Amino acid sequence: MVESDQEYAPDASDDDLDAHQVSRRVGGPRANRQIESAFNEVRRTWEDVEEGEDGTITKTIDSLLQQGKRKRTLKDTTPLQRGIIRHLIIIVDLSSAMTEKDLRPTRYLLTIRYCQDFITEFFEQNPISQIGIIGMRDGLAVRVSDMSGNPNDHISNLQALRKDDPQGQPSLQNALDMARAALFHAPSHGTREILLLFGSLLSSDPGDIHTTISSLVASHINTTVIGLSAQVAICLTLVKRTNPHSNPQKHYNVALDEVNYRELIMRLATPPEAHTQQATAIDDSNASSLLMMGFPSRVTDPKPSLCACHSRPTSGGYLCSRCSSKVCSLPTTCPACSLTLILSTHLARSYHHLFPLQNWTTVPWSHATSSAHKHKTLCFGCQAPFPTHPIKTAKQVSKATLPTKPAFSDARNAESASTEPSVPHLRRPRADSMSQRQRDEDQTISESGRYACGSCEEFFCVDCDAFCHEIVHNCPGCLSREGELMARNEELGQNGALPEEMEGLVTNGEKG
Repeated sequence: MVESDQEYAPDASDDDLDAHQVSRRVGGPRANRQIESAFNEVRRTWEDVEEGEDGTITKTIDSLLQQGKRKRTLKDTTPLQRGIIRHLIIIVDLSSAMTEKDLRPTRYLLTIRYCQDFITEFFEQNPISQIGIIGMRDGLAVRVSDMSGNPNDHISNLQALRKDDPQGQPSLQNALDMARAALFHAPSHGTREILLLFGSLLSSDPGDIHTTISSLVASHINTTVIGLSAQVAICLTLVKRTNPHSNPQKHYNVALDEVNYRELIMRLATPPEAHTQQATAIDDSNASSLLMMGFPSRVTDPKPSLCACHSRPTSGGYLCSRCSSKVCSLPTTCPACSLTLILSTHLARSYHHLFPLQNWTTVPWSHATSSAHKHKTLCFGCQAPFPTHPIKTAKQVSKATLPTKPAFSDARNAESASTEPSVPHLRRPRADSMSQRQRDEDQTISESGRYACGSCEEFFCVDCDAFCHEIVHNCPGCLSREGELMARNEELGQNGALPEEMEGLVTNGEKG
């Protein structure tokens, strides 16, 4: 049977038959341009793989790993005013739309796993902040975890969700109302944020959701939405109204795949910027007042006693600095006197967001092999040896000096080649086919494997670069110099003499 694009319409008139005709239009210049542009946008990943001198692709794999590490460390290091005491509500979609398997294994299970990772990372970078979790299921808002600063409670409550299956329709209005009620009593010196993980394309609301959005704006609550299906108009309106001084694309994104989904969630671990308009909205008395905190020490009782936070018998805990009530863990708020209880290490870990570590620059071979830095053959952090400068072998030099054959041996071949149709999008060289994004990523990788700090000018490897920017948030070279200066100052105080380089800066009268 011959294939046909026409539908069978029995006992139909000529007008009906014309309506069922399927036309095939031959592609014109416009269609050819669209096809050519589609070919140009496709990135041929197999062309980026290059074999090394040993015949393996180890060099390419190492460069891809370095790109991933440098991409995580290259962040905006501009010192900005940020809220280090955060109050965040995570709204998770528990509706039937989360059963889709476009994100493996399912949207539901992947979201629970990423939320657990996010909570761990969140409290690592924001130890004096608090989180609450709300779910949307069957048109209702379900409280998954209360607002607290204990990550173990949140993770255990999320793990309990694995036993239940997502069902029903989400209610965005009910979830936002519950989140606003949880953030209503948050102190004005902290931030009020909502993270919405929305996998559905609709919302079953009992009333006008725009009224709820207006109440969120009046309460100074910022909202961030991560979509899993497509962009929803009401979510875009929510983001625009609750973040009037920011770009909506910064607060509303749709996950492309599993990796992008994780990046979008982990990006929220950094505290948000505090805008001037938001600061003026708060009373001057609250904006300029000091925050009272307690720094208790851990105690161990010979006999178990009830804690004030869970009413459970425990032998160890922390005593409140004001009312001597015992709490299990820190940071937390005293249930009796509402005093914020933290450790000094918690405050120090939140401080690096205000003054982030500057990005280290790549070191070319010309700078690494100069006379001033030629002796730096080891990483200053881990003492790992740097790669040596590649030297061309005699075989490579001979290949480079061999004369190349002409493109055409005679005019006949040249004339026949000129008559062949050219396909520019298939014969384009590799350098032109690379996107601008790929070129930028290549520029962030150091050809010498060295990355220099702009302050101390010490060289580090890519692993130390990622470790210092993501975990330590300090430069070992700068800290060692501060230690040397402190040691020299102590020596100066003991000996009563000035160093040689400082003698010229002090006059004889001041020295006497």
